This record gives sequence, structure tokens and C-alpha cells, in this order.
Amino acid sequence: FVIFFFFLTESLTLPTKPQDVDDVSITQKFIEDNIGYITIIAFAQYIQEASFEEVEMLVKAMTEYRDKCLADMTLPECSKLANDVLLENICAMEGLPQKHNFSHCCHEADFERKHCFLHNKKADVGFLPPLPTLDPEEKCQTYKNNRESFLNNYIYEVSRRNPFVFVPTLLTAAARFEEMTKICCEEQEKANCFRTKAETFIQYLKALSSYQKNVCGALMKFGPQILKSINIAVLSQKFPKIEFKELISLLEDVSSKYDGCCEGDVVQCIHGRSKVMSHICSKQDSISSKIKECCEKKIPERGECIIYSNKDDRPNNLPLREAKFTESENVCEERDADQENFMAEFLYQYSRRHPELSTPELLRIAGVYEDLLRECCNTKNPPDCYRHAENKFNETTEKSLKIVQRECEHFQILGKDDLKYHYLINLTKLAPQLSTEELTFLGKEMVTALTTCCTLSEEFACVDNLVDLVLGELCGINENRSINPAVDHCCKTNFAFRRSCFEGLEADKTYVPPSTSQGLFIFHADLCQAHNEELQRKKDRFLVNLVKLKPELTGVELQSLLADFTNVVKKCCQAQGPEACFKEEVFPALFPLKSNWYSWSNKRNQNSP
Repeated sequence: FVIFFFFLTESLTLPTKPQDVDDVSITQKFIEDNIGYITIIAFAQYIQEASFEEVEMLVKAMTEYRDKCLADMTLPECSKLANDVLLENICAMEGLPQKHNFSHCCHEADFERKHCFLHNKKADVGFLPPLPTLDPEEKCQTYKNNRESFLNNYIYEVSRRNPFVFVPTLLTAAARFEEMTKICCEEQEKANCFRTKAETFIQYLKALSSYQKNVCGALMKFGPQILKSINIAVLSQKFPKIEFKELISLLEDVSSKYDGCCEGDVVQCIHGRSKVMSHICSKQDSISSKIKECCEKKIPERGECIIYSNKDDRPNNLPLREAKFTESENVCEERDADQENFMAEFLYQYSRRHPELSTPELLRIAGVYEDLLRECCNTKNPPDCYRHAENKFNETTEKSLKIVQRECEHFQILGKDDLKYHYLINLTKLAPQLSTEELTFLGKEMVTALTTCCTLSEEFACVDNLVDLVLGELCGINENRSINPAVDHCCKTNFAFRRSCFEGLEADKTYVPPSTSQGLFIFHADLCQAHNEELQRKKDRFLVNLVKLKPELTGVELQSLLADFTNVVKKCCQAQGPEACFKEEVFPALFPLKSNWYSWSNKRNQNSP
């Protein structure tokens, strides 16, 4: 999808001066100036099936609403929340609710309506048609001929395929791609220019998309307390010199931001993000020394810059341990006086002292500590009990470390391709109910996590954080997503320990494979025209579909059949009639009537040179 996002061209209207302090008027001006882009993103994310023409109709309606309210803010409709106005306009579009099956949402009001539209979003976008393709020369010409329409169209296409990405992220990415397009459209080798500059933007959008979905999934499934814990861990590691009282104040703004962004309220999301960043930038001296340049940037780049800024240095006077949580005689009394605040401070103190640990690991340790106190505070001598808490923390980290080490050993032994097949097989056996597109994506992301992290000095935190994001993708964002009982249990029982939960899972015993192949193993001559990357995608899909059809086969047997399939592709693509060859070689082999399942494999081995 990002291939087509490379060519965004219209300059986003940005404020003319940096935001050094919380300036609501600048944020509001930004929203007003970019109402068209913001409307496109919101509509395309809420109603992914809507056509571009339908989106344009809503943009026109929202622009008229903006102009009317700018002319007279005393009008009754101008006192409404922007997201409510947006949803009202969507519901008022003649025939649209019935056409795209969201009329039930329009019958709701206020929070229930917003919640209904949120649940209407679909993470699996396989139902959408492929993006239209144009070569770089045509794209650049279209850009020159009609910049606004071209940009709007591609913001629409990317937004509907990324329904949970926050609007400031999409707006920042759009501005960056616009800059890239200006450069590459002036180059002789346009295709090469776009290809070279694309990787940074792909990683940027993919990384923030995964993180945002993971955090919002945690909020939807586990509530605001787990979101608060995640943010305490992340902010305490990033800004280790921040005082606890200041952190709690900042968290109020952060929580408000996520409420808007995770619910798809694009205006509240922009306001919330701006408020958080203004809070941080107004107190740089007490929060971080690494964000000065970021705070001089404009909306929305300022926020993305701060998010991507390096962790601040740990204060020199910070002792390795905070004694009050393990050595004080009054731990239980302090906990009982204000348990939520006490646990928040523990997580803050532990996180700022351990920049080498992942966010999930910090949450696990907080969970272990909470359970330990629950046990110790009911004994005759609590201090003797919780004095050994550090040993419990180290044991917890040691278990997590062994999982990461084992995964990195797999990577070193198997190599990139075989490791991918290993994960495609395992993930499909665990969650065969997921679509083929989802499973191939998850397998590829697992491999990306290990290839990215397993050679780094901060291997543990890197792997654990990225694999947790993959599990977040698997579990999904909506609390009512159901895959199968075992996977649902891991996704919904304990956010911090879901990694170890998945480690213990076996193949889904409730899964009943389809009785027929449903045409999945009928191949055509176009397979022979597929380039390396496209051919690899087809092989990945073949393997996943094979596991879904024959889940009882072992990993070795499945990989052997995949190798045989690769040989058949080579043979049939050299034949005069590839389709007839595919039908003769593949279909009977996969669905023998009474012959042995492995006869095809044996036949291939006998005929191979």
C-alpha cells in the first residue's frame, strides 16, 4: 500500500510559526485549514468501502460547515463536537448507510454511535480492490496536472487501508511524501529515486501503525489502567529525569489523547496530541534535554519528532534501586493507603532505572510485584517476604530472556526464508481462522522482528517489543474480536504475559478444515510471469492454505511439499501449456482419492535430477 503513498503531492497547510507553548488557536487553525484532508481520513477509516466520489461529497459538506461556522460561531450547529457533526453528515448522505451496511450505527446517538462506527472498522482489508497502478512518469504528470485531486485520492486509499492509524501520523507522512515527490519528479531516474527513498517511509508508517494498534487494542480489551501502565513505562524510560508528580500530570493529557485517537475522533486526536507535546515542550528543562529541536517544529511533525527522539540520559544521582519498595518496613501500609498511585510509582522508578528492558517486561515485573505484595501483606512478617522481590524480578526477566535467545538461535540456524516458513506454519496451526493475508503478514513481521533485532546489543528489548507488536496485530484492536478459544484466552487474559501464554499454545484443536480446496490450488499461466517478490508471496500463500487444508501434517512434511511445489512451478512454466501442467501435477497430488498423500512427493523425488 505504501508504494502508492510515495506520490502524495499537495502541500499540507501548516502553521507559519513553531509552537513553543500550548497554543490552542494554532492547533485550531491547523484543523480548519486542513479540514479536507482530515475529513477524507476520518470517512475513509470509518467507511472503508465508500468510493472516492462519496468521500468528495462529504468533504464538500464539511467544508461548507466550516465556512458557515467561521462566519458565525453563534449558530446552534457550531456548538457541536466536530466528530458528531462528521458522523451526522455521513448518516445524512442519501442511501449511503444502507449501501455500506452501517445504518444500525446511525440509529444510535452520542457515545454509542461513535462506538458503533469504531467497531465498523476492519483491520483485514483483503475485501478492498487492488490499488490502481501508474508508472512514476504518469504519477508525476498527474501531480502537475491536478495536485489536489491526486493527493486527496491517495490519502483516501491509504487511510481506508489503515483504519486505525492516528490522523497526525497520516498527515505527517503525507507531508514527508510530498517533499519526496517534489524531489523525485525532478529526477531523470524517477522510479529509482522513489524506490531508494521509500524504505524510510515504509518503516515509519508501519512502525507507528503497529504501535498505535497495539496500544489501542490494550485500551479496548483491558481498559484505561493498562494504557496508563504502558505510558508510565514508556515515558519513564524515555524521560528518566522527570519527577513522578510531573509524570502523573503529563499522563492525564496522554490518556485524553488516546481516548480520541483510539476512538477515531480525528479532531480530538489532533487537539490531544498537540496538548501533550505542548506540555512536554513547555517543561523541557525538567523533562528532557533531547527534544529542543523537536519542539521548534510545527504541527504535526513536532509530535512525531518527540516520539522518535532518543531516550534521555539517566540522572547521575539515581541509585540502582529504590529502597522504599523492597526494604522499607511500611510497604504494605503505603500500598494500602493508595494502591493505584503506589503501583504507578513503583513502575515509574523501576522503568527509569532499566532502559535495557522492554515495555512488556516492565509490565510483567510490575505484575509480579503486585502479586508478591498481595501474598506478603497477608503474612505475619511482610518485610521478610517482600525483601527478596529483586530475585523474583530477575527470575521473571531470565524467563523472558530465554525465550528471546531461543528465537534468535532459530534465526541463526534456519536463516530468513526457513524461519519465515516456520512461523507461517506455526501461526496458521495456532490461528487457522485468520485470513491467508493476515497470516502471511504476521509471519513476515515475526521474521522482520528477529532480523532487525537479533544482532543488536539491545537484542532483548528490541525483540520483545517488536514481537509484542506482532501479537498485538494478531489479537486485533476490538475487544469483541474472536479467533479461537485458546488464542482468545491469551489475547484477553493478561496483556503483560500474553507472550508466554502464546509460547505454551499448540495447534487449535477446535479447527475443522474445509472439505474441499475451494479453488485455492488451481494455478494459471500468470504464475509464470510473477517476479521474485510476487512469486515468493504466492508460495507463502500456498503454504498457509496448505496448512489450513491439512493441519495434521508436520512442519517437515509441509516444507517438503512446499519444495515440491516450487519444483512443479519450474517444470510447468517451461512446458508449452502451463495451466494443463499445473492441473496435472498439483491438483491430483494435493487431493488423491485413495492413493497415499505422499505419492506426489515421492514421484517428484524420483524424477528430480
